[in-house]
Amino acid sequence: MRILSGIQPSGRLHVGNYFGMMDPAIRLQDEGEAFYFIADYHSLTTVHSPEELRENVRNVAIDFLACGLDPSKATFFRQSDVPEVTELSWLLSTVTPMGLLERCHSYKDKTARGHEATHGLFAYPVLMAADILIYDSNIVPVGEDQKQHLEVTRDIALKFNNRYGEVLAIPEPRIRQEYAKVPGLDGKKMSKSYGNTLELFGSEKATRKKIMSILTDSTPVEEAKDPSDSIIIDLYRLVASNAEVEAMENDYKNGGVGYGDFKKRLFSAYWDYFEPMRKRREELLADPGYVDEITREGASRARESAAATIKRVREACGIY
Repeated sequence: MRILSGIQPSGRLHVGNYFGMMDPAIRLQDEGEAFYFIADYHSLTTVHSPEELRENVRNVAIDFLACGLDPSKATFFRQSDVPEVTELSWLLSTVTPMGLLERCHSYKDKTARGHEATHGLFAYPVLMAADILIYDSNIVPVGEDQKQHLEVTRDIALKFNNRYGEVLAIPEPRIRQEYAKVPGLDGKKMSKSYGNTLELFGSEKATRKKIMSILTDSTPVEEAKDPSDSIIIDLYRLVASNAEVEAMENDYKNGGVGYGDFKKRLFSAYWDYFEPMRKRREELLADPGYVDEITREGASRARESAAATIKRVREACGIY
């Protein structure tokens, strides 16, 4: 079984990235042959500074390794180090109906938030399909909000196979429901686009300040509070034990504890949860050559697989 997942270097990684993509991917590296890439081609639709992009790519590589990605189990590489993916993207675009892309919500969402309506942003799902299909991926872990893109990938692969024969493997999604949506500090889905993120490796002071700024209602300290609709508890559930979560929920229901105290508990649990990863990150920062070696070796292995697929696709299309 081959597993494929990617993450965009569009800024500093946050808790939503970790629980929505990174943690599931790290767990899956023990279940099959894992290919994980840094999607720098994709990020060009929103990141326009070369210096910022280079810094983002390095930070993502360091963060992913710090969080537990094992290069002896997973092939880890930069998307742009496998140029075959852009060739496959073009070949797939020749069978992709315009209507299929017009129905994709990502393009509509991003243009509505002010992103420039470029061809790259519109054709994003085709490049994503190439990312998945070029490695003969069987399983793609996605959040519920990314499920549509994988359905598009499957549609494109089926159309290509209908025209040229059984050339491409058809991938299946694996959706991790419990972490499908991580709430941001304002209650919306955590996203850099909304400016409501909690950075994975922010400073202690900045992290504490962000957690203490979480929006709450005006229920007095002494009164009972509703634990079923609490950003604090939703985030706490990600980093605390079941017993700790149950205790916080009981304190909500019983009253006598204020939101400030709940936020302090959340910060403490959050800081402890990511402490081992912060230590590992400091070690990686001190050895940048190691990180470069990992992504370079990963790209070499990825290109072997991509070359075999593109050869098969070219022959099917009649291109020699």
